[in-house]
Amino acid sequence: MPGNRHKLRSSPTPEGGPVPKRKILVVDDEKYVVELISDILESGGYRVIPAYNAKEALEKVYIESPDLILLDILMPRVDGYEVCREIRKDILLSNIPIIMLTVKGAEKDEIKGLGIGADDYIVKPFRPGVLLARVKMVLKRTLRGLEANPLTRLPGNTAIIEEIEDRIDSNKLFAVLYLDLDNFKAFNDRYSFQIGDKVIQQTARIIVKYVKELGDAEDFVGHIGGDDFIAITVPDRVDTVCSAIIKSFDKEIVKFYSAKDRAKGYIIAKDRQGRINKFPIMTITIGVVTNRKRKFSHKGQVAAVGAELKKYGKSLEGSNYVIDRREK
Repeated sequence: MPGNRHKLRSSPTPEGGPVPKRKILVVDDEKYVVELISDILESGGYRVIPAYNAKEALEKVYIESPDLILLDILMPRVDGYEVCREIRKDILLSNIPIIMLTVKGAEKDEIKGLGIGADDYIVKPFRPGVLLARVKMVLKRTLRGLEANPLTRLPGNTAIIEEIEDRIDSNKLFAVLYLDLDNFKAFNDRYSFQIGDKVIQQTARIIVKYVKELGDAEDFVGHIGGDDFIAITVPDRVDTVCSAIIKSFDKEIVKFYSAKDRAKGYIIAKDRQGRINKFPIMTITIGVVTNRKRKFSHKGQVAAVGAELKKYGKSLEGSNYVIDRREK
């Protein structure tokens, strides 16, 4: 039955390994400023690489491959604008985000910095919380741009991991939805990868639409790859969001089948063992992991429970969502 809701009740969850700290190159000719910024960034969990002039900054960009550069503009001999230009010239470095730091707060200075390729512009003095927030946002935006799935333009695995870890660290209630299509491979084999791509795109539109319309303001949708998606919302919105996604998917998916196959309710294709078999019209399975009754300490635990829920959901008939309500 479309929109079936199931509950699962107990299972072990494995621990994952530590995540490397993001490296930030801090460039300023004033040593005390570098130390001040380093203290702020290290308190936020970042690893700081100091540089005190343009020459040292350019050397360390190549050696360290930082995830982000905080770059002072007013430096002797070669200023921050020129350092930014040099970095943007190199195709291997051009994607490293740069935040310009300066006491020059005039609009024309900000326009100049952004015009040569800076990603953000912060005027000194700044509040520690604001600096950390801007750093986090630029890193997140850059990673999502680099890793966005080329088919759906949704954030990829690095952004997905970050979002899950943010929810765990915040100690707020969350619900992670693992969405997967059933019988997608058989459909691809029968109708072609080009049509399969259109199914993936339509599925992405459906998920984004209902998470945005019915979810919470801080909800997230990502594309793990292939026909696997993820969405993060709050537990109170799960039933509404999942039911809407399933109802829309079941309505839209039949449009991708021929009239003959729709009438039969199945297609003929080879299974993974190479045997000819009947495959029903595609359905969608959603495994829902929440921290309402159990605490998670690592993303690996969330993923393990999500995989288990999806496996159980796929054993059921039709489109389903399965909510984990176990306490451990």
